[in-house]
Amino acid sequence: MKAEFINPFIIATKQVLSQELGKPIGIQIGSLTMQKSSYTALDMTVLIGVTGAVQGIVMFGLSERAVKNFVSGVLGEPVPVIDAMVESAIAEMGNVVTGIASTELEKAGYPCTLAPPTVITGRGVMISTINIQRLQVPLKTDVGDMEISVALRENKK
Repeated sequence: MKAEFINPFIIATKQVLSQELGKPIGIQIGSLTMQKSSYTALDMTVLIGVTGAVQGIVMFGLSERAVKNFVSGVLGEPVPVIDAMVESAIAEMGNVVTGIASTELEKAGYPCTLAPPTVITGRGVMISTINIQRLQVPLKTDVGDMEISVALRENKK
């Protein structure tokens, strides 16, 4: 997998977190790993399909702490439970990050179209990317643990 497919998502994640929370957000990138398929490791996952010059999926996993801290920060009030409004906010966060990253992909010569986000709640859900290897990027952030999984390949058509 090309680095130019990964870096836009890491940069966009930091940008969106900082912008939405109104302050710089610290992010530490953990060890990257390649997976063929795996189970969700965090409490909520946003999945977004990508088609065009690159194809596949991008997933953003968040711990419950990260979900609540992010949405609380955006709303300016505590979020005690994860409900439909919280899921919608996290889906939109994934959508915005992927939108920004897709702009960078297009600048690099890979125009693409995004599918609407899907939110998966719970750990241990199997998500198969079939024949596309997935690069998992664990993130330690000021709001909590997150993970970006990028399963994109160049569309040769």
